[in-house]
Amino acid sequence: MIRIARLALLAAATFSIAAAQTKIAVVNSQKAMLDTAEIKKAQLDLETKYKPRQDQMAQLQKDLAGLQAQIQGGKLTPSAQQDVTAQGQRKERELQRIQEDLQADVDRDRNDVLARTSQHMRDVVTKLATEKGLDLVVDTANTIFYKPALDLTAEATTAYDKAYPVSAASK
Repeated sequence: MIRIARLALLAAATFSIAAAQTKIAVVNSQKAMLDTAEIKKAQLDLETKYKPRQDQMAQLQKDLAGLQAQIQGGKLTPSAQQDVTAQGQRKERELQRIQEDLQADVDRDRNDVLARTSQHMRDVVTKLATEKGLDLVVDTANTIFYKPALDLTAEATTAYDKAYPVSAASK
């Protein structure tokens, strides 16, 4: 019985020593990625790329409001009202098509950027962990509590921007 107690104490002491030697850090990978210069530039590029279609949608919405006002004005002949209604339906279909196409294109481009950035961030965090001699890096999304001193988020963003600099010509 005493022998089992000694073994349990020895196992607990060994576990405590091993745990004390494990170096751990946390990173908010989502924040680290969103704070990178690459993501900020990609966001501006996407806004610029899709602005003409957003403007086109705004114009269609304005046109639809004008057509609706004509119909509600009550000054149209039945024939003219049918024409305006048909024109409004065409514009609504066009607006819906543009919205769906725009959403699909934005989603595709955003997912491409996020996939690339995510892989790069994993590489950067792995390199940081190796340089710091860390045994484990946990994402804050999966962490209930951690001391702020363990947070590598800002370092990861800085290291990312250094490893993957953004120039005006890069995409």
